[in-house]
Amino acid sequence: MWLTIRPSTRPSTPLSPESRDRIVSRFFAALPPVGPQRVLTLITAASAVFSGIYLSTVVLYFTRIVHISPMRVGIGLSVAGAVSIVVSILAGKLSDRRGPLGVLRVSLIFAACGTLGFLTVGEFAWYLVVIPATAAAQTCVQLMISTIINRVVTERANEFRAYIRSILNVGIAIGIGLSAVAVQWDSANFYHAAIVIGAGCVAGAALLVGRLPALGPVALEPGAGGQRWAVLRDRPYLALTVLDGVLSLQYRIQSVAIPLWIIGATTAPRWSIAAIDMLNIVIVVFFQVRASRNVATARAGGAALRRAGWAFLLACIVLAAAEGQSGWLAVLTLASGAAVLSVGELWQTAGGFEVSNALAPPEAIGEYLGVFGTGLRLADALGPALLTWLCIGIGVAGWYVAGLILLAAGLLAPVIVAKAESRRDGHTLVAAS
Repeated sequence: MWLTIRPSTRPSTPLSPESRDRIVSRFFAALPPVGPQRVLTLITAASAVFSGIYLSTVVLYFTRIVHISPMRVGIGLSVAGAVSIVVSILAGKLSDRRGPLGVLRVSLIFAACGTLGFLTVGEFAWYLVVIPATAAAQTCVQLMISTIINRVVTERANEFRAYIRSILNVGIAIGIGLSAVAVQWDSANFYHAAIVIGAGCVAGAALLVGRLPALGPVALEPGAGGQRWAVLRDRPYLALTVLDGVLSLQYRIQSVAIPLWIIGATTAPRWSIAAIDMLNIVIVVFFQVRASRNVATARAGGAALRRAGWAFLLACIVLAAAEGQSGWLAVLTLASGAAVLSVGELWQTAGGFEVSNALAPPEAIGEYLGVFGTGLRLADALGPALLTWLCIGIGVAGWYVAGLILLAAGLLAPVIVAKAESRRDGHTLVAAS
């Protein structure tokens, strides 16, 4: 035998203190150095685990355990999406005026309380209160993390944002894995345990906020104090928000169009849906930092968005080619298309992060990022219906149309970035004179 068990007079321990110390030291060695970046990483990881649990359990828990009809669950999620858009914009403005730490702490507390509120839902009316509150809090958490990064990370911020994106995906994957137990057993007790774990994660993150350096209101530049909602007059920035929202349809291709395409247009095994999701997570986790390394200016961000548009078009063409295929040929075609889609996601994430931050004035960073995030929220709200109609209802031609829409958004991005930079430079010259 390759393994033998030798008797010992000493009680055996599954893990020695030295081994535990070695594991702990390796864990912390993978984190940024002690300081704000490490705290932000831990907060992101905790909130991401919560997000994974939330995304994986909310629909099944409320339909199978609470017995709310699927249609009503969908209505609640749509309401939650609309509320999240409004609240994120207001939260961004509030963080500029009061500082982001308080908004982050309150958002984490609301997320914890809202998640625990799942356990008290017994009717649709209360569900319509709990779900929007939790979803809005979750949205504000991610917005405040981005805002704080702008305030405390001064060197290689683009790489740190990419690192945070990777941590976010790892945390979501862990949360989904924890939820899989509840989904598999389909038991109220397991669902309740997953919900409590999710609430505990964001509650723990709220405790970590106090370890971040104090961040007061942003310093207003001379003459800027009277400008209210300046972002609404910044047409190039609003245009970029719309373009990023169009490009963000790719997330719904991953989560909605591909699974329906696999089931309806191919005979690929259903496990390939989960395999493609894991492929996306692996690509993002391992390559997001590398893809973001040279995206350090708004112009480079616009170029990255253009590359993303081309990648999304190619991905749609390859995914459309899977129609009618079966077995391993279908799996390989779908995996190839999904891999190209994930590469496009790397470029879109890097480009979107850079242009949204580089083109936002420091005195209104929260306000601008709050508005920029509405593009993604609108894609979340409108994307499933649009892509189901194009890719599933129309078929192969619909995939081509979807790809061309994404390409058009990518090609327009560098043009709008150039206009935004010209506008910013013009305002700088006026202020200097």
